[in-house]
Amino acid sequence: MPATASSGVPPSEDTVPEDTDPGNTDTGNTGTGKTRAGGTDSVAAGPRRVGGPSFLARLLLVALALAGTVVLSLAVGSRTLPPAEVWEALVHGGDGTTAQVIREMRLPRTLVGLLAGAALGVAGAVLQGLTRNPIAEPGILGLAQGASAAVVIAISFFGVHTLLGWIWFAFAGAGVAAVLVYAIASRGRGGASPVKLALAGAAINALLASLIAGVLTTRSATLDQFRFWQIGSLTGRDAEVLGRLWPFLVIGLILALAGSRGLDALALGEDVARGLGRNVAAVRICGGLGAAVLTGTAVAAAGPIAFVGLAVPHLARALAGPSHRRLLPLAALLGPVVLLVADVVGRVVLPPSEVPAGVMTALIGVPFLIALVRRSGVGA
Repeated sequence: MPATASSGVPPSEDTVPEDTDPGNTDTGNTGTGKTRAGGTDSVAAGPRRVGGPSFLARLLLVALALAGTVVLSLAVGSRTLPPAEVWEALVHGGDGTTAQVIREMRLPRTLVGLLAGAALGVAGAVLQGLTRNPIAEPGILGLAQGASAAVVIAISFFGVHTLLGWIWFAFAGAGVAAVLVYAIASRGRGGASPVKLALAGAAINALLASLIAGVLTTRSATLDQFRFWQIGSLTGRDAEVLGRLWPFLVIGLILALAGSRGLDALALGEDVARGLGRNVAAVRICGGLGAAVLTGTAVAAAGPIAFVGLAVPHLARALAGPSHRRLLPLAALLGPVVLLVADVVGRVVLPPSEVPAGVMTALIGVPFLIALVRRSGVGA
């Protein structure tokens, strides 16, 4: 039986599976015990280079782009500073106005952008792999909406009015939403299939949106506080937020990377993944838990920022190919690049006011993603 499956994620032009003949549909043994038609060797052996820059070279280029974006985030604002002054303030400190602006305002803001961008990029890549759906991202599966609902409840019924207080409610809300989605999708024959996960996510998303709307329409004071958080922004975050959230980022990244080989097998279809010895349920639980932790971390730090979790995996896949062992590290680097660039543009596009990063990610990113899809056929 041919072991082909539609994953919603096309293979990269730069990689081909090792020992696999695309035109060979013979599923018998070749004398070596390897299955050729299903891409079994591609999962076991990984992708093989056929030309162009190496993966390490591309990873280095993205890392350099991230470093440049960090410098840009520290230097650009209501007052643009030369890189030399930024370096001086970071390395040698000082009590001047410039040093205080960089260390107390721009540096925490940039670090939160790094944390939230990496979390959203990796979470989106994991969710697209789990559901084999190229448009899957934390928002579409209800995780971000779960965090938003928890913040609304915290403001309305528990009297929590600080960002640090909202963090834990947002984290818990994303986790509860993830459990509900998986529990609903797991019922019935076939378990938590990609279609059932998407439908369960849409249902939970709609339910939580109705809950939020119901609370906000009856409590105007809650609306005044919640609307600033709901947009998604890096403004006003400090080092204490980072200190509380970075361990969860590490845990989420470990869970996501631990399931990378399982996601590669799952991309070939559930039957093929089982034939390769993968526990499909364990892969989904590990990946889903990692995505939930990462989404909760990002939403708790910066609010529900759209588009990053959708677009970054496609950008990373265009550079790294379909292998999640390469895709996830690149997504962790590209996510902060996208988010910080959006934040910097939001600072200067309408001076002296600022446009929140959550608004700019859509305004900048959607046309770029459309151009990428038209050029390379992503998600075909």
